[in-house]
Amino acid sequence: MEYDFDVLIVGAGPAGMAAAVRAAELGARVGVVERARLGGTCVNSGCVPTRVLAKTARLYREVRTAYDYGIVVAEPSVDWPQIVRRVRSTVDRVLAAKGYDDVVARLGITLLTGDASFADSHTLTVGGRPVTAGSVILCVGGSARRLPIPGAEHAVLPPDILDLPDLPGAIAVIGGGHTGAQLATIFHALGSRVLLLDLAPRILTTEDADVSAAVTDGFRTRGVRVETGIAGIDHITKDDDGLRLHWRNASGEHVEVMDAVVMAAGWPANIDSLDLPAAGIQAQRNAIPVDDYLRSNIPHVFVAGDANGSSMLVQAAVFEGETAAENAVLGAHRTTPHHLLPAGGFTDPDYAGVGLTEEAARQRDREAAVVVVPYGEVERPIIDDREQGFLKLVLDRHRELILGAHAVGENAVEVIQAVAAAMAAGTDVATLARVKFAYPTYTAIIGVAARAALRRPPGDPGDSGDSERPSAPASPSLSQHQ
Repeated sequence: MEYDFDVLIVGAGPAGMAAAVRAAELGARVGVVERARLGGTCVNSGCVPTRVLAKTARLYREVRTAYDYGIVVAEPSVDWPQIVRRVRSTVDRVLAAKGYDDVVARLGITLLTGDASFADSHTLTVGGRPVTAGSVILCVGGSARRLPIPGAEHAVLPPDILDLPDLPGAIAVIGGGHTGAQLATIFHALGSRVLLLDLAPRILTTEDADVSAAVTDGFRTRGVRVETGIAGIDHITKDDDGLRLHWRNASGEHVEVMDAVVMAAGWPANIDSLDLPAAGIQAQRNAIPVDDYLRSNIPHVFVAGDANGSSMLVQAAVFEGETAAENAVLGAHRTTPHHLLPAGGFTDPDYAGVGLTEEAARQRDREAAVVVVPYGEVERPIIDDREQGFLKLVLDRHRELILGAHAVGENAVEVIQAVAAAMAAGTDVATLARVKFAYPTYTAIIGVAARAALRRPPGDPGDSGDSERPSAPASPSLSQHQ
Protein backbone atom coordinates (compact mmCIF):
# COMPACT_ATOMS: atom_id res chain seq x y z
CA MET A 1 0.00 0.00 0.00
CA GLU A 2 1.21 3.50 -0.80
CA TYR A 3 0.96 5.69 2.32
CA ASP A 4 0.87 9.47 2.50
CA PHE A 5 3.91 9.37 4.81
CA ASP A 6 6.52 6.83 5.76
CA VAL A 7 6.37 8.20 9.32
CA LEU A 8 3.62 10.32 10.83
CA ILE A 9 4.42 11.96 14.16
CA VAL A 10 1.67 13.23 16.41
CA GLY A 11 2.91 16.06 18.62
CA ALA A 12 5.70 18.60 18.02
CA GLY A 13 7.22 18.88 21.49
CA PRO A 14 10.77 17.75 22.34
CA ALA A 15 10.07 14.10 21.47
CA GLY A 16 8.11 14.88 18.33
CA MET A 17 10.59 17.36 16.88
CA ALA A 18 13.52 15.06 17.64
CA ALA A 19 11.68 12.18 15.96
CA ALA A 20 10.78 14.28 12.92
CA VAL A 21 14.32 15.54 12.39
CA ARG A 22 15.89 12.08 12.76
CA ALA A 23 13.36 10.35 10.50
CA ALA A 24 13.83 13.03 7.83
CA GLU A 25 17.63 12.72 8.09
CA LEU A 26 17.22 9.00 7.41
CA GLY A 27 15.34 9.79 4.20
CA ALA A 28 11.78 9.11 5.30
CA ARG A 29 8.76 11.10 4.13
CA VAL A 30 7.71 12.71 7.40
CA GLY A 31 4.53 14.39 8.55
CA VAL A 32 4.06 16.10 11.92
CA VAL A 33 0.67 16.83 13.48
CA GLU A 34 0.50 19.71 15.98
CA ARG A 35 -2.56 21.57 17.26
CA ALA A 36 -0.70 24.44 18.99
CA ARG A 37 2.79 25.98 18.85
CA LEU A 38 5.85 23.96 17.91
CA GLY A 39 8.04 23.17 20.89
CA GLY A 40 5.42 21.62 23.12
CA THR A 41 4.77 22.23 26.80
CA CYS A 42 8.43 22.41 27.80
CA VAL A 43 9.37 25.47 25.80
CA ASN A 44 6.04 27.26 25.82
CA SER A 45 4.67 26.77 29.32
CA GLY A 46 6.87 24.32 31.23
CA CYS A 47 10.62 23.99 31.61
CA VAL A 48 11.70 27.25 29.98
CA PRO A 49 9.26 29.53 31.86
CA THR A 50 10.02 27.71 35.12
CA ARG A 51 13.76 28.13 34.60
CA VAL A 52 13.31 31.87 33.95
CA LEU A 53 11.31 32.12 37.17
CA ALA A 54 14.05 30.20 39.00
CA LYS A 55 16.65 32.65 37.62
CA THR A 56 14.47 35.54 38.83
CA ALA A 57 14.22 34.01 42.30
CA ARG A 58 17.98 33.48 42.42
CA LEU A 59 18.66 37.08 41.43
CA TYR A 60 16.31 38.32 44.13
CA ARG A 61 18.09 36.21 46.74
CA GLU A 62 21.48 37.46 45.57
CA VAL A 63 20.44 41.11 45.68
CA ARG A 64 19.11 40.70 49.21
CA THR A 65 22.47 39.31 50.36
CA ALA A 66 24.66 41.73 48.39
CA TYR A 67 25.69 43.67 51.52
CA ASP A 68 27.45 40.55 52.85
CA TYR A 69 29.97 41.20 50.06
CA GLY A 70 30.15 44.92 50.68
CA ILE A 71 27.69 46.03 48.03
CA VAL A 72 25.07 48.55 49.18
CA VAL A 73 21.78 48.44 47.29
CA ALA A 74 18.30 49.71 47.99
CA GLU A 75 15.80 47.23 49.39
CA PRO A 76 14.59 45.29 46.32
CA SER A 77 10.95 44.67 45.48
CA VAL A 78 9.15 42.37 43.06
CA ASP A 79 7.37 43.60 39.94
CA TRP A 80 5.20 40.60 38.99
CA PRO A 81 3.96 41.99 35.63
CA GLN A 82 7.56 42.63 34.57
CA ILE A 83 8.51 39.09 35.62
CA VAL A 84 5.71 37.74 33.43
CA ARG A 85 6.83 39.91 30.49
CA ARG A 86 10.39 38.69 30.88
CA VAL A 87 9.31 35.04 30.94
CA ARG A 88 7.20 35.38 27.83
CA SER A 89 9.83 37.31 25.90
CA THR A 90 12.39 34.63 26.80
CA VAL A 91 10.10 31.91 25.51
CA ASP A 92 9.89 33.77 22.20
CA ARG A 93 13.68 34.08 22.07
CA VAL A 94 14.15 30.37 22.75
CA LEU A 95 11.67 29.47 20.02
CA ALA A 96 13.48 31.79 17.62
CA ALA A 97 16.83 30.25 18.52
CA LYS A 98 15.53 26.74 17.90
CA GLY A 99 14.15 27.79 14.52
CA TYR A 100 11.60 25.00 14.31
CA ASP A 101 9.87 26.45 11.25
CA ASP A 102 13.18 26.67 9.39
CA VAL A 103 14.09 23.11 10.37
CA VAL A 104 10.74 21.80 9.13
CA ALA A 105 11.15 23.61 5.81
CA ARG A 106 14.80 22.65 5.32
CA LEU A 107 14.19 18.94 5.89
CA GLY A 108 11.02 18.81 3.84
CA ILE A 109 8.83 17.85 6.81
CA THR A 110 5.11 18.37 6.24
CA LEU A 111 3.37 20.16 9.12
CA LEU A 112 -0.32 19.33 9.66
CA THR A 113 -2.30 21.56 12.01
CA GLY A 114 -5.14 20.19 14.09
CA ASP A 115 -6.18 17.34 16.36
CA ALA A 116 -5.47 13.75 15.41
CA SER A 117 -7.44 10.57 16.06
CA PHE A 118 -7.08 7.04 14.75
CA ALA A 119 -9.41 5.58 12.13
CA ASP A 120 -7.28 2.41 12.01
CA SER A 121 -3.68 1.61 12.91
CA HIS A 122 -2.32 3.16 9.68
CA THR A 123 -4.85 5.99 9.31
CA LEU A 124 -5.45 9.10 11.39
CA THR A 125 -8.01 11.79 10.89
CA VAL A 126 -6.41 15.24 11.05
CA GLY A 127 -8.57 18.32 10.69
CA GLY A 128 -11.36 16.24 9.20
CA ARG A 129 -9.33 14.45 6.52
CA PRO A 130 -7.67 11.01 6.59
CA VAL A 131 -3.90 10.76 6.59
CA THR A 132 -2.09 7.41 6.19
CA ALA A 133 1.37 6.35 7.33
CA GLY A 134 3.51 3.24 7.36
CA SER A 135 4.59 3.98 10.92
CA VAL A 136 3.17 6.31 13.55
CA ILE A 137 5.07 7.87 16.45
CA LEU A 138 2.88 9.23 19.24
CA CYS A 139 4.60 12.14 21.00
CA VAL A 140 1.49 13.74 22.47
CA GLY A 141 3.00 14.61 25.86
CA GLY A 142 0.96 15.07 29.00
CA SER A 143 -1.07 17.67 30.84
CA ALA A 144 -1.45 18.83 34.40
CA ARG A 145 -4.63 17.54 36.00
CA ARG A 146 -7.05 18.95 38.51
CA LEU A 147 -7.81 16.86 41.55
CA PRO A 148 -11.39 15.51 41.50
CA ILE A 149 -12.52 17.59 44.47
CA PRO A 150 -15.18 20.27 44.94
CA GLY A 151 -13.81 23.69 44.10
CA ALA A 152 -10.93 22.40 41.98
CA GLU A 153 -11.79 25.05 39.40
CA HIS A 154 -10.49 27.71 41.81
CA ALA A 155 -6.97 26.28 41.61
CA VAL A 156 -4.40 27.12 38.93
CA LEU A 157 -2.38 24.52 37.03
CA PRO A 158 1.41 24.93 36.62
CA PRO A 159 1.28 25.94 32.91
CA ASP A 160 -1.08 28.76 33.87
CA ILE A 161 1.04 30.30 36.63
CA LEU A 162 1.80 33.36 34.52
CA ASP A 163 -1.92 34.14 34.34
CA LEU A 164 -1.95 35.08 38.04
CA PRO A 165 -2.70 38.83 38.15
CA ASP A 166 -0.39 39.47 41.10
CA LEU A 167 2.28 37.75 43.13
CA PRO A 168 0.30 35.79 45.76
CA GLY A 169 0.88 36.77 49.35
CA ALA A 170 0.14 33.17 50.34
CA ILE A 171 0.14 30.18 48.01
CA ALA A 172 -0.42 26.45 48.49
CA VAL A 173 1.29 24.00 46.16
CA ILE A 174 -0.29 20.54 46.00
CA GLY A 175 2.25 17.94 44.89
CA GLY A 176 5.87 17.55 45.93
CA GLY A 177 7.36 16.27 42.69
CA HIS A 178 9.80 18.16 40.48
CA THR A 179 7.29 20.80 39.39
CA GLY A 180 5.73 21.37 42.79
CA ALA A 181 9.10 21.63 44.52
CA GLN A 182 10.38 24.17 42.02
CA LEU A 183 7.26 26.33 42.18
CA ALA A 184 7.28 26.24 45.99
CA THR A 185 10.84 27.50 46.25
CA ILE A 186 10.36 30.12 43.49
CA PHE A 187 7.33 31.72 45.10
CA HIS A 188 8.93 31.61 48.53
CA ALA A 189 12.05 33.36 47.25
CA LEU A 190 9.89 36.08 45.68
CA GLY A 191 8.19 36.73 49.01
CA SER A 192 5.09 34.52 49.11
CA ARG A 193 4.14 32.47 52.15
CA VAL A 194 4.25 28.90 50.83
CA LEU A 195 2.57 25.68 51.94
CA LEU A 196 3.72 22.51 50.11
CA LEU A 197 1.39 19.50 50.49
CA ASP A 198 1.89 15.89 49.40
CA LEU A 199 0.15 12.57 50.05
CA ALA A 200 3.47 10.73 49.79
CA PRO A 201 5.61 10.25 52.90
CA ARG A 202 8.28 12.52 51.39
CA ILE A 203 8.68 15.00 48.57
CA LEU A 204 10.72 14.12 45.47
CA THR A 205 9.93 10.42 45.81
CA THR A 206 11.87 9.51 42.65
CA GLU A 207 15.09 10.94 44.08
CA ASP A 208 17.57 9.37 46.46
CA ALA A 209 16.18 9.39 50.02
CA ASP A 210 19.07 11.55 51.30
CA VAL A 211 18.37 14.10 48.57
CA SER A 212 14.69 14.23 49.49
CA ALA A 213 15.52 14.68 53.19
CA ALA A 214 18.12 17.39 52.56
CA VAL A 215 15.87 19.38 50.21
CA THR A 216 13.01 19.13 52.70
CA ASP A 217 15.27 20.40 55.49
CA GLY A 218 16.48 23.20 53.23
CA PHE A 219 12.93 24.23 52.40
CA ARG A 220 11.85 24.25 56.03
CA THR A 221 14.95 26.13 57.15
CA ARG A 222 14.21 28.85 54.61
CA GLY A 223 10.58 29.10 55.68
CA VAL A 224 8.62 26.88 53.30
CA ARG A 225 6.04 24.88 55.21
CA VAL A 226 6.24 21.26 54.03
CA GLU A 227 3.47 18.81 54.98
CA THR A 228 3.94 15.25 53.71
CA GLY A 229 1.98 12.07 54.29
CA ILE A 230 -1.29 13.98 54.43
CA ALA A 231 -4.57 12.07 54.31
CA GLY A 232 -6.16 14.09 51.53
CA ILE A 233 -7.32 17.35 50.00
CA ASP A 234 -11.06 17.72 50.64
CA HIS A 235 -12.23 20.85 48.84
CA ILE A 236 -11.54 24.49 47.99
CA THR A 237 -13.94 27.33 48.63
CA LYS A 238 -13.75 30.97 47.63
CA ASP A 239 -14.90 34.01 49.61
CA ASP A 240 -13.96 37.65 50.14
CA ASP A 241 -10.82 36.64 52.07
CA GLY A 242 -9.50 34.52 49.23
CA LEU A 243 -9.38 30.75 48.82
CA ARG A 244 -9.95 28.33 51.67
CA LEU A 245 -8.10 25.05 51.24
CA HIS A 246 -9.48 22.18 53.31
CA TRP A 247 -7.08 19.27 53.89
CA ARG A 248 -6.49 16.46 56.40
CA ASN A 249 -3.60 14.71 58.08
CA ALA A 250 -3.18 12.43 61.08
CA SER A 251 -3.80 15.31 63.50
CA GLY A 252 -7.15 16.23 61.98
CA GLU A 253 -8.74 18.65 59.54
CA HIS A 254 -7.13 21.93 58.53
CA VAL A 255 -8.29 25.06 56.72
CA GLU A 256 -5.75 27.39 55.09
CA VAL A 257 -6.61 30.82 53.71
CA MET A 258 -4.63 31.32 50.50
CA ASP A 259 -4.42 33.81 47.66
CA ALA A 260 -3.70 31.01 45.20
CA VAL A 261 -3.63 27.21 45.07
CA VAL A 262 -1.49 25.37 42.51
CA MET A 263 -2.26 21.75 41.61
CA ALA A 264 0.97 20.03 40.58
CA ALA A 265 -0.18 16.48 41.32
CA GLY A 266 -0.05 14.26 38.27
CA TRP A 267 0.75 14.48 34.57
CA PRO A 268 -1.42 12.02 32.59
CA ALA A 269 -0.72 11.49 28.90
CA ASN A 270 -2.76 13.39 26.30
CA ILE A 271 -4.28 10.23 24.84
CA ASP A 272 -8.04 10.61 25.43
CA SER A 273 -8.77 12.20 22.06
CA LEU A 274 -6.68 9.76 19.99
CA ASP A 275 -9.36 7.01 19.84
CA LEU A 276 -6.75 4.34 20.58
CA PRO A 277 -9.27 1.44 20.41
CA ALA A 278 -9.82 2.19 16.71
CA ALA A 279 -6.18 1.23 16.14
CA GLY A 280 -6.18 -1.58 18.68
CA ILE A 281 -3.66 0.26 20.87
CA GLN A 282 -3.70 -0.65 24.56
CA ALA A 283 -3.29 1.93 27.32
CA GLN A 284 -2.68 1.51 31.04
CA ARG A 285 -2.97 4.06 33.84
CA ASN A 286 -3.16 7.16 31.64
CA ALA A 287 -0.22 6.14 29.42
CA ILE A 288 0.65 3.79 26.57
CA PRO A 289 3.09 1.04 27.62
CA VAL A 290 5.95 0.25 25.25
CA ASP A 291 8.64 -2.40 24.84
CA ASP A 292 12.39 -1.79 24.88
CA TYR A 293 12.18 -0.42 21.33
CA LEU A 294 9.37 2.03 22.20
CA ARG A 295 6.77 -0.01 20.30
CA SER A 296 3.20 -0.17 21.56
CA ASN A 297 1.31 -3.46 21.27
CA ILE A 298 0.85 -2.46 17.61
CA PRO A 299 4.40 -2.94 16.22
CA HIS A 300 4.33 -0.02 13.77
CA VAL A 301 2.97 2.44 16.36
CA PHE A 302 5.73 3.86 18.57
CA VAL A 303 5.35 6.09 21.64
CA ALA A 304 8.00 8.55 22.82
CA GLY A 305 8.13 11.07 25.65
CA ASP A 306 5.61 11.59 28.42
CA ALA A 307 2.91 9.56 26.67
CA ASN A 308 4.60 6.22 27.42
CA GLY A 309 4.84 6.97 31.13
CA SER A 310 8.51 5.97 31.43
CA SER A 311 10.06 9.36 32.15
CA MET A 312 8.69 12.89 32.29
CA LEU A 313 11.99 14.54 31.38
CA VAL A 314 12.80 16.61 28.31
CA GLN A 315 16.15 14.90 27.85
CA ALA A 316 14.39 11.53 27.94
CA ALA A 317 11.81 12.74 25.42
CA VAL A 318 14.49 13.85 22.95
CA PHE A 319 16.39 10.60 23.36
CA GLU A 320 13.23 8.55 22.92
CA GLY A 321 12.09 10.59 19.93
CA GLU A 322 15.35 9.92 18.10
CA THR A 323 15.23 6.24 19.08
CA ALA A 324 11.63 5.81 17.93
CA ALA A 325 12.44 7.45 14.60
CA GLU A 326 15.39 5.15 13.93
CA ASN A 327 13.35 2.09 14.87
CA ALA A 328 10.43 3.21 12.70
CA VAL A 329 12.62 3.81 9.64
CA LEU A 330 15.37 1.20 10.02
CA GLY A 331 13.58 -1.50 12.00
CA ALA A 332 13.66 -2.12 15.75
CA HIS A 333 17.31 -2.15 16.77
CA ARG A 334 17.92 0.67 19.26
CA THR A 335 16.96 0.87 22.95
CA THR A 336 16.93 3.70 25.47
CA PRO A 337 19.13 3.36 28.59
CA HIS A 338 17.32 5.79 30.86
CA HIS A 339 19.69 5.21 33.78
CA LEU A 340 22.27 7.51 32.14
CA LEU A 341 19.91 10.49 31.91
CA PRO A 342 20.70 13.14 34.56
CA ALA A 343 17.82 15.08 36.09
CA GLY A 344 17.30 17.66 38.78
CA GLY A 345 15.48 20.72 40.01
CA PHE A 346 16.43 24.39 40.15
CA THR A 347 15.20 24.87 43.68
CA ASP A 348 16.80 26.37 46.78
CA PRO A 349 18.78 24.25 47.42
CA ASP A 350 19.20 22.71 43.97
CA TYR A 351 19.19 18.94 43.63
CA ALA A 352 20.07 16.40 40.93
CA GLY A 353 20.76 12.75 40.32
CA VAL A 354 21.73 10.15 37.74
CA GLY A 355 21.76 6.37 37.82
CA LEU A 356 20.76 4.21 40.75
CA THR A 357 19.74 5.57 44.13
CA GLU A 358 21.47 4.04 47.13
CA GLU A 359 18.37 2.01 47.95
CA ALA A 360 18.10 0.62 44.41
CA ALA A 361 21.81 -0.21 44.32
CA ARG A 362 21.64 -2.08 47.63
CA GLN A 363 18.68 -4.10 46.41
CA ARG A 364 20.93 -5.35 43.61
CA ASP A 365 24.09 -5.67 45.68
CA ARG A 366 24.19 -5.35 49.47
CA GLU A 367 27.90 -4.53 49.22
CA ALA A 368 27.38 -1.47 47.06
CA ALA A 369 29.64 1.28 48.38
CA VAL A 370 28.70 4.90 49.06
CA VAL A 371 30.84 7.97 49.58
CA VAL A 372 29.47 11.36 50.59
CA VAL A 373 31.34 14.67 50.46
CA PRO A 374 29.78 17.79 52.01
CA TYR A 375 29.86 20.99 49.96
CA GLY A 376 31.52 22.69 52.93
CA GLU A 377 34.75 20.77 52.26
CA VAL A 378 35.18 22.31 48.80
CA GLU A 379 36.46 25.84 48.28
CA ARG A 380 34.01 27.19 45.69
CA PRO A 381 30.83 26.72 47.78
CA ILE A 382 32.61 28.47 50.66
CA ILE A 383 33.56 31.38 48.38
CA ASP A 384 29.95 31.67 47.22
CA ASP A 385 28.54 31.29 50.76
CA ARG A 386 26.76 28.13 49.60
CA GLU A 387 28.21 25.44 51.85
CA GLN A 388 24.91 23.62 52.35
CA GLY A 389 24.78 20.45 50.29
CA PHE A 390 26.66 17.29 49.38
CA LEU A 391 27.64 14.94 46.58
CA LYS A 392 26.95 11.23 47.00
CA LEU A 393 28.53 8.58 44.76
CA VAL A 394 27.01 5.08 44.71
CA LEU A 395 29.64 2.58 43.61
CA ASP A 396 30.07 -0.99 42.49
CA ARG A 397 32.65 -2.07 45.08
CA HIS A 398 34.14 -4.86 42.97
CA ARG A 399 34.47 -3.14 39.61
CA GLU A 400 34.87 0.37 41.10
CA LEU A 401 32.34 1.79 38.65
CA ILE A 402 29.82 4.52 39.44
CA LEU A 403 26.26 3.18 39.67
CA GLY A 404 24.69 6.50 40.60
CA ALA A 405 25.40 10.02 41.76
CA HIS A 406 23.19 12.42 43.71
CA ALA A 407 23.73 15.99 44.84
CA VAL A 408 22.06 18.76 46.80
CA GLY A 409 23.34 22.32 46.69
CA GLU A 410 24.32 25.15 44.38
CA ASN A 411 24.89 24.04 40.77
CA ALA A 412 23.95 20.46 41.67
CA VAL A 413 22.63 19.82 38.17
CA GLU A 414 25.91 20.88 36.57
CA VAL A 415 27.89 18.67 38.97
CA ILE A 416 25.73 15.64 38.21
CA GLN A 417 25.96 16.18 34.46
CA ALA A 418 29.74 15.83 34.71
CA VAL A 419 29.35 12.55 36.60
CA ALA A 420 26.81 11.36 34.02
CA ALA A 421 29.39 11.91 31.27
CA ALA A 422 31.89 9.80 33.20
CA MET A 423 29.30 7.06 33.70
CA ALA A 424 28.41 7.05 29.99
CA ALA A 425 32.11 6.64 29.16
CA GLY A 426 32.46 3.73 31.59
CA THR A 427 35.05 5.64 33.64
CA ASP A 428 36.09 3.84 36.81
CA VAL A 429 36.65 5.57 40.12
CA ALA A 430 40.47 5.40 39.90
CA THR A 431 40.44 7.18 36.54
CA LEU A 432 37.96 9.78 37.77
CA ALA A 433 40.18 10.45 40.79
CA ARG A 434 43.01 11.42 38.41
CA VAL A 435 40.95 13.97 36.47
CA LYS A 436 42.19 17.53 37.07
CA PHE A 437 39.19 19.77 37.61
CA ALA A 438 39.47 23.54 37.23
CA TYR A 439 39.94 25.45 40.48
CA PRO A 440 37.90 26.69 42.24
CA THR A 441 34.74 25.08 40.82
CA TYR A 442 31.74 23.14 42.05
CA THR A 443 32.60 20.17 39.84
CA ALA A 444 35.89 19.78 41.72
CA ILE A 445 33.85 17.98 44.37
CA ILE A 446 33.66 15.01 41.97
CA GLY A 447 37.42 14.49 42.22
CA VAL A 448 37.29 14.85 46.00
CA ALA A 449 34.60 12.16 46.19
CA ALA A 450 36.46 9.80 43.85
CA ARG A 451 39.67 10.12 45.84
CA ALA A 452 37.76 9.57 49.07
CA ALA A 453 36.34 6.37 47.61
CA LEU A 454 39.83 5.06 46.92
CA ARG A 455 40.90 5.71 50.52
CA ARG A 456 38.52 3.09 51.98
CA PRO A 457 40.17 0.29 54.01
CA PRO A 458 41.12 -2.67 51.77
CA GLY A 459 38.51 -5.41 51.92
CA ASP A 460 36.14 -3.30 54.03
CA PRO A 461 32.88 -5.28 53.74
CA GLY A 462 30.64 -2.46 54.96
CA ASP A 463 27.65 -3.08 57.17
CA SER A 464 24.00 -3.78 56.52
CA GLY A 465 23.30 -0.25 55.34
CA ASP A 466 20.77 0.28 58.14
CA SER A 467 22.81 2.74 60.19
CA GLU A 468 21.23 6.08 61.01
CA ARG A 469 22.32 8.79 58.62
CA PRO A 470 22.40 12.57 59.03
CA SER A 471 20.51 14.79 56.60
CA ALA A 472 23.75 16.68 55.92
CA PRO A 473 26.64 14.15 55.83
CA ALA A 474 29.62 15.38 57.78
CA SER A 475 32.67 13.64 56.30
CA PRO A 476 33.88 12.19 52.99
CA SER A 477 34.21 8.67 54.36
CA LEU A 478 33.24 5.72 52.17
CA SER A 479 32.17 3.71 55.19
CA GLN A 480 29.77 6.37 56.46
CA HIS A 481 26.76 4.99 54.58
CA GLN A 482 27.67 1.34 54.16
